[in-house]
Amino acid sequence: MAYPRKLIREGEEVVLDLKPHWWFFWRQLLSGVALLVLLVLLWRWSAEGALGTVTWWAWGIAAIVFVGWLGIAYLNWQFTYFVLTTSRVVYRTGVLAKQGVEIPLDRINNINFRQGIVDRLVGAGSLEVESAGQDGETRFTDVRHPDAVQQEIYKQMEEHAKRRAAWGREAAAPQAAAPPNVAEQIRQLAELRDKGLITPAEYEAKKAELLERM
Repeated sequence: MAYPRKLIREGEEVVLDLKPHWWFFWRQLLSGVALLVLLVLLWRWSAEGALGTVTWWAWGIAAIVFVGWLGIAYLNWQFTYFVLTTSRVVYRTGVLAKQGVEIPLDRINNINFRQGIVDRLVGAGSLEVESAGQDGETRFTDVRHPDAVQQEIYKQMEEHAKRRAAWGREAAAPQAAAPPNVAEQIRQLAELRDKGLITPAEYEAKKAELLERM
């Protein structure tokens, strides 16, 4: 599920729209493997007549709880977004009760990424974003290829700074004076004719030229 388009500001473009890395489910994966191994053992012991019905019921209840836990984790994963746009970094999560973090690119001071040995093997890691303001540092976990994301954020910060500088130059540049309209130019020509600076023939020729432009 992509980040909702209605949450994108006018004139803003999405650069990265990431879900958490599948390593987000590592607890569920380990628990599922443990349940599967236990199932194999129970099947073997049952064939030897060493198990009763209560044991199977206990395993069945554990399996149902596991499926529910996995379903909740999947919903949390589905409704978690890490988004980089041309103007900000956005983190949003939650199915019913939602929470999020939004950091403008021009307030980011530094970005660090961290990867353990296992994280490097699976291509996951965390990002620590230092920003000006009340929060100071924000940590994002289970980010896909955090080193590449770090570089992309720096790239967008640079592009954003260039755009802001260009806007500043445009605002500071003096506005060119609007050229006089045709009626005003004809009036000025008439004054020049009356003062003897141009001949009546030159006045009529220039007047005709101006009228043809209308």
